[in-house]
Amino acid sequence: MGALDEPLTKLVGDRTAKVLADSLKLRTVGDLLHHYPRRYVERGQLTSLDELEVDEHVTVLARIDKVTLIPFRGRKGDRLEVVVTDGRSRLTLVFFNQGWRQKELRPGTQGLFAGKVGVFNRARQLASPDYQLLDDTDGDGAAARFAGRLIPVYPASAQMPSWKLALCVETALTKHVSDVGEPLPAELRDRHDLIALPEALELIHRPRNQADRERAQDRLRWDEAFVLQVALARRRAADSALPAKPRVARPGGLLDTFDARLPFTLTEGQHKVSAEIAADLAGDHPMHRLLQGEVGSGKTLVALRAMLAVVDAGGQAVLLAPTEVLAQQHHRSIVEMMGDLAEGGLLGGSDLGTRVALLTGSMGVPARRQALLDMACGDAGIAIGTHALIEDKVQFQDLGLVVVDEQHRFGVEQRDALRAKGEQPPHLLVMTATPIPRTVAMTVFGDLETSVLDQLPAGRSPISTHVVPAVEKPNFLTRAWERVREEVAKGHQAYVVCPRIGDEEPEPAKGAKRKRRPAEDLEELLDDAPDEGAAADGDRRPPLSVVETTAKLVAGPLAGLRVEILHGRLAPEAKDEVMRRFAAGEVDVLVATTVIEVGVNVPNSTAMVIMDADRFGVSQLHQLRGRVGRGSAPGLCLLVTDMPAASPARARLDAVAETLDGFRLSRIDLEQRREGDVLGQAQSGVKSSLKVLSVLEDEEVIVTARAEATRLVAEDPDLTAHPDLRTALASLLDEDRAAYMEKG
Repeated sequence: MGALDEPLTKLVGDRTAKVLADSLKLRTVGDLLHHYPRRYVERGQLTSLDELEVDEHVTVLARIDKVTLIPFRGRKGDRLEVVVTDGRSRLTLVFFNQGWRQKELRPGTQGLFAGKVGVFNRARQLASPDYQLLDDTDGDGAAARFAGRLIPVYPASAQMPSWKLALCVETALTKHVSDVGEPLPAELRDRHDLIALPEALELIHRPRNQADRERAQDRLRWDEAFVLQVALARRRAADSALPAKPRVARPGGLLDTFDARLPFTLTEGQHKVSAEIAADLAGDHPMHRLLQGEVGSGKTLVALRAMLAVVDAGGQAVLLAPTEVLAQQHHRSIVEMMGDLAEGGLLGGSDLGTRVALLTGSMGVPARRQALLDMACGDAGIAIGTHALIEDKVQFQDLGLVVVDEQHRFGVEQRDALRAKGEQPPHLLVMTATPIPRTVAMTVFGDLETSVLDQLPAGRSPISTHVVPAVEKPNFLTRAWERVREEVAKGHQAYVVCPRIGDEEPEPAKGAKRKRRPAEDLEELLDDAPDEGAAADGDRRPPLSVVETTAKLVAGPLAGLRVEILHGRLAPEAKDEVMRRFAAGEVDVLVATTVIEVGVNVPNSTAMVIMDADRFGVSQLHQLRGRVGRGSAPGLCLLVTDMPAASPARARLDAVAETLDGFRLSRIDLEQRREGDVLGQAQSGVKSSLKVLSVLEDEEVIVTARAEATRLVAEDPDLTAHPDLRTALASLLDEDRAAYMEKG
């Protein structure tokens, strides 16, 4: 174990080490040295106090303006009020029964003050804050330590304010910075003019000026990019070494017959992407490709052509969908597109055909048994289903291709379990309409071969999107329902989307366990799960539900129309029947949860009203509105919200309304939510393994680092000549992340 792996107890003592571990997840010397300042302040450059948000834990640099000791009335004790200022705004510090602090908290003194921002009598305050004075009145030499240097402000906690962290870091630097290894090869550092890592750590924690800070960040940015790229390069090398059976469509076979029957011409983009996939399938190493495409760009058709090529070559293909509704929709549309080619071996089926099996978690026993049999004996060349396909009892004769639709909906373990069902690793194609932040990150890092469909097929109509501020302008909401009626009067159909089902069981008594039957499908989890990009609810009313909204619409603005509901808790037969009737035009308005988010294709649907739209993420809203405007008539999407105009939630909705460019929206999503943990199963909203590097701002560094890493791994696959790089890699790829990387 190296010095950087030593537990912090040896460096700072048991009590402080426990606080660092519990509140900041810092457990080793290395963790502490890589806990970088969030920002820096200069002496005399006071923090802007009017930007502080209530309930935020802050560290501010301010000047004491006024100190008042106020005795309590009618009882013992007192309250010390200290008003600090940045020259424009003021903030009150309150200490109870600590009048002795008056001696050191004197007007004119500058200091760092840390605490949670609260409100009393409509004024912001910090109650009993920690503080560090910078005029040496506290006697511990703080002014001398920070003299002539930027003052680091660390990500801190209530138990561990920034300046106490700074003291811990200083101790670690003094004792251990010389023990830091050097993961970047010397020639790489020379080529890119990068300082040594020990110097970078010194300068990131103790910069004398902004130039020091920038030099340190340049180096640390490279560390994160390069070590990660080495991990990905080694994974690519390992993938390329695996054997896979080439799958080449035979001339005059199933694929050629299918293409000849298509009633339309493939777009240039579909031709190009299909050629890329065909080349991968013909190789003797597994394909590992991400297919990104706008909503409605024809990804499913491209995937189906790849599956038909694999069937032509004697193999089987699987399409994994996140919900029963989507699995059934895929099955229905693929069987429709294939016609008698989907009835191989059946009366009236084509001699060239195969069977298309459907498997979901709540199918009846006879249908399930037949699907399992068709897959096991090879009669079903194509299998479509939910996570039910992953179960141990599901067997294939020769699995050659796994297609995962909306891959962010599946855990790595689920995808891995399906891929393991082939005798040799099957080819893998993952699809997404709007890349979620982690997908964007992995794509930018170059881990996946990427194909992009950015053309919409001919005949697709534009979608206009508008924000409906229901509280500010209730007449806008009234007009929204009038627009729905107008579309129905023209012979079209509409969706109304709500965040919640509404027939949930009552909350259990405090301490009691909630009884819940096992979810038959992912839909039940997805229906009521808040989206990662959604606005925090805080003290707002509960989200609007399908059940309640439907009752109000039927009795009110949509009275007389044929209105039905769809959500994940309906029985599979009921869901399928509702979608069949909606597709047949027998339902005017479908009130649904996000089970319709992906894959649902009803060209006659022209309008969508999304209730509580701010509770959905940017990508989710883009996916949802992609359900309308799929035919020759233009689409209309109305985003209903009760959030005020100046709120971040409204800004997100405005961004969705302003553009139909899914790639631009994914970038907005990433900017707002950050990258999450680029490796491992963690998603956005949790602590990121990237501290300095940004996948949006540092693409150039990432691309260059990828080239350097690929070159180094080709020359030294086991990193024998780079022991410090091996150590850094082991630190990045802990046990869980290493397993994740292996699974892909």
